[in-house]
Amino acid sequence: MKKDADSESAAESQVRFLDKVAIVLVEPKYPENIGAAARIAANMGIKQLVLARCQPPDQERMRKMATHHASSLIDNISFFESLEDALAPFSWVVGTSARQGRQRRLITNPRKIVEDLLPKLARNSVALVFGPEDRGLTNDDLKFCNTVATIPTADFSSVNLAQAVAILTYELYSGVLQCKGGLATTGAKLAHSRELEYMYAHIELTLREMNFLKEIDYAYWMHNIRNFLGRIGLRSREVKFVRGFCKQVIGLAGKSGEAGREGG
Repeated sequence: MKKDADSESAAESQVRFLDKVAIVLVEPKYPENIGAAARIAANMGIKQLVLARCQPPDQERMRKMATHHASSLIDNISFFESLEDALAPFSWVVGTSARQGRQRRLITNPRKIVEDLLPKLARNSVALVFGPEDRGLTNDDLKFCNTVATIPTADFSSVNLAQAVAILTYELYSGVLQCKGGLATTGAKLAHSRELEYMYAHIELTLREMNFLKEIDYAYWMHNIRNFLGRIGLRSREVKFVRGFCKQVIGLAGKSGEAGREGG
């Protein structure tokens, strides 16, 4: 009996790390799907639901699918008008997509995503992002993501919103429970998404001041820079270092331009 109690206590200790995880839904079209996502999230130990949506959905239709079990998630939904604002406090962002292409980030299946995520979970807040039912996440949405999960299927590549939430959160819940020796608490504390967005804006400005970026190719270069730095996972002090470097380069570029004008 004591062994069973100890095992249960260890499991509860592991599951508490899921308090750092939020489900983020981008412009969901149907309140019933939001309710179903809330119910699944509650079943898998996730207590945060965030909507990037201009208009609040119908409460009753959400609650009908969420059931009483997930009513607290519905009561405490956080609403934001943009995905960028919704992701501001999160340090690691996982997007979901059924589509692939040159402009898509490096993608992998949910199980491998979770393996990479677990060491980060103890010290970082995590967002699992799902797109609208009719089109999924766009390239502009995915630029905020550190990594992207694609759910493998035998034939038709798309699964519905609630199914996608269920598969990814189940893999995460199972991974947390099965983590041998417990989740490490010594991993790096990463910079928040808002800090990264300021850094990317600073990098783009720097490249423009250097005349490195032309109007026709700046999106290509910034896409690659976001992919590279996003996969690494930068700490706050590293973000500050990059921004400090950018300030120095911009300052030198300004002095060079003034000297050129004087010489001319």
